[in-house]
Amino acid sequence: METQMVFSHLSIKPGECIKVKGKVPPEAKSFALNLCHDDSDTILHFNPRFDSHGDVKTIVCNSKSNGQWDSELRESVFPFQQGEDTKICLSFDYEAVTVKINGDQEVKFPNRLGANSAKIFSVEGDIAIKSVKFD
Repeated sequence: METQMVFSHLSIKPGECIKVKGKVPPEAKSFALNLCHDDSDTILHFNPRFDSHGDVKTIVCNSKSNGQWDSELRESVFPFQQGEDTKICLSFDYEAVTVKINGDQEVKFPNRLGANSAKIFSVEGDIAIKSVKFD
Protein backbone atom coordinates (compact mmCIF):
# COMPACT_ATOMS: atom_id res chain seq x y z
CA MET A 1 0.00 0.00 0.00
CA GLU A 2 1.25 3.44 -0.84
CA THR A 3 1.75 5.76 2.11
CA GLN A 4 -0.43 8.88 1.79
CA MET A 5 0.87 10.80 4.81
CA VAL A 6 2.85 10.37 8.01
CA PHE A 7 2.66 12.49 11.15
CA SER A 8 5.61 11.98 13.47
CA HIS A 9 6.98 13.47 16.71
CA LEU A 10 3.44 13.46 18.09
CA SER A 11 2.46 13.12 21.73
CA ILE A 12 -1.02 11.58 21.64
CA LYS A 13 -2.22 10.60 25.09
CA PRO A 14 -5.03 8.28 26.21
CA GLY A 15 -8.43 9.89 25.65
CA GLU A 16 -7.28 12.18 22.85
CA CYS A 17 -8.86 11.70 19.43
CA ILE A 18 -7.49 11.68 15.90
CA LYS A 19 -10.27 12.75 13.53
CA VAL A 20 -9.85 11.80 9.88
CA LYS A 21 -12.14 12.94 7.07
CA GLY A 22 -11.69 11.47 3.64
CA LYS A 23 -13.25 10.11 0.49
CA VAL A 24 -12.95 6.49 -0.54
CA PRO A 25 -12.42 6.31 -4.33
CA PRO A 26 -14.89 4.24 -6.39
CA GLU A 27 -12.16 1.71 -7.28
CA ALA A 28 -10.72 1.38 -3.74
CA LYS A 29 -9.28 -2.00 -2.73
CA SER A 30 -8.13 -1.11 0.81
CA PHE A 31 -6.67 1.57 3.02
CA ALA A 32 -5.02 1.63 6.43
CA LEU A 33 -4.66 3.93 9.42
CA ASN A 34 -1.67 3.22 11.65
CA LEU A 35 -1.32 4.43 15.23
CA CYS A 36 2.23 3.76 16.39
CA HIS A 37 4.31 4.17 19.51
CA ASP A 38 7.48 4.08 17.39
CA ASP A 39 8.81 2.51 14.16
CA SER A 40 8.74 -1.05 15.53
CA ASP A 41 5.63 -0.87 17.75
CA THR A 42 2.19 -0.38 16.16
CA ILE A 43 -0.66 0.10 18.62
CA LEU A 44 -3.27 -0.29 15.87
CA HIS A 45 -3.13 -1.15 12.18
CA PHE A 46 -6.73 -0.46 11.06
CA ASN A 47 -7.23 -1.87 7.55
CA PRO A 48 -10.65 -1.75 5.84
CA ARG A 49 -10.50 -4.13 2.86
CA PHE A 50 -13.04 -3.77 0.06
CA ASP A 51 -11.38 -6.58 -1.92
CA SER A 52 -7.78 -7.22 -0.87
CA HIS A 53 -5.62 -10.09 0.41
CA GLY A 54 -8.55 -12.51 0.08
CA ASP A 55 -10.84 -10.38 2.25
CA VAL A 56 -14.01 -8.74 0.93
CA LYS A 57 -15.75 -5.96 2.90
CA THR A 58 -13.83 -6.77 6.06
CA ILE A 59 -12.00 -4.59 8.58
CA VAL A 60 -8.71 -6.18 9.63
CA CYS A 61 -7.00 -4.93 12.80
CA ASN A 62 -3.60 -5.87 14.14
CA SER A 63 -0.71 -4.68 16.29
CA LYS A 64 3.06 -5.00 16.01
CA SER A 65 5.51 -5.38 18.88
CA ASN A 66 9.29 -5.18 18.37
CA GLY A 67 8.75 -5.41 14.61
CA GLN A 68 6.64 -8.60 14.81
CA TRP A 69 2.97 -8.65 13.80
CA ASP A 70 0.51 -10.26 16.21
CA SER A 71 -2.65 -12.17 15.19
CA GLU A 72 -5.19 -10.34 13.05
CA LEU A 73 -8.71 -9.63 14.27
CA ARG A 74 -11.50 -9.30 11.70
CA GLU A 75 -14.70 -7.26 11.88
CA SER A 76 -17.42 -8.23 9.41
CA VAL A 77 -19.60 -5.15 9.93
CA PHE A 78 -18.34 -2.90 7.13
CA PRO A 79 -19.65 0.70 7.12
CA PHE A 80 -17.42 1.99 4.30
CA GLN A 81 -18.71 2.59 0.76
CA GLN A 82 -16.61 3.06 -2.35
CA GLY A 83 -17.08 6.53 -3.80
CA GLU A 84 -18.35 7.94 -0.48
CA ASP A 85 -17.05 10.32 2.18
CA THR A 86 -16.10 8.89 5.56
CA LYS A 87 -15.31 10.22 9.04
CA ILE A 88 -13.14 8.24 11.44
CA CYS A 89 -12.18 9.04 15.03
CA LEU A 90 -9.41 7.01 16.73
CA SER A 91 -8.80 7.18 20.46
CA PHE A 92 -7.22 4.84 22.97
CA ASP A 93 -6.83 4.10 26.64
CA TYR A 94 -4.73 1.52 28.48
CA GLU A 95 -7.20 -1.27 27.64
CA ALA A 96 -8.33 -0.65 24.05
CA VAL A 97 -8.26 1.45 20.91
CA THR A 98 -11.69 2.70 19.85
CA VAL A 99 -12.42 3.56 16.22
CA LYS A 100 -15.68 5.42 15.57
CA ILE A 101 -16.79 5.40 11.95
CA ASN A 102 -19.25 7.92 10.50
CA GLY A 103 -20.54 8.68 14.00
CA ASP A 104 -22.52 5.45 14.37
CA GLN A 105 -20.25 2.41 13.99
CA GLU A 106 -17.63 1.51 16.60
CA VAL A 107 -14.77 -0.98 16.46
CA LYS A 108 -12.72 -1.77 19.58
CA PHE A 109 -9.28 -3.37 19.46
CA PRO A 110 -7.24 -4.34 22.53
CA ASN A 111 -4.28 -2.12 23.40
CA ARG A 112 -1.98 -5.15 23.31
CA LEU A 113 1.12 -3.02 23.91
CA GLY A 114 -0.36 -1.26 26.94
CA ALA A 115 0.83 1.94 25.27
CA ASN A 116 0.35 5.22 27.13
CA SER A 117 1.31 7.43 24.19
CA ALA A 118 1.39 7.41 20.40
CA LYS A 119 4.09 9.25 18.49
CA ILE A 120 3.33 8.35 14.86
CA PHE A 121 0.13 8.34 12.81
CA SER A 122 0.08 7.33 9.16
CA VAL A 123 -2.43 6.81 6.36
CA GLU A 124 -1.91 4.35 3.51
CA GLY A 125 -3.77 3.13 0.47
CA ASP A 126 -7.00 4.03 -1.26
CA ILE A 127 -8.38 7.05 0.56
CA ALA A 128 -8.26 10.74 -0.37
CA ILE A 129 -7.70 12.62 2.89
CA LYS A 130 -9.61 15.87 3.31
CA SER A 131 -8.49 16.63 6.87
CA VAL A 132 -6.76 15.21 9.94
CA LYS A 133 -7.36 16.84 13.32
CA PHE A 134 -5.74 15.99 16.64
CA ASP A 135 -8.08 16.67 19.61
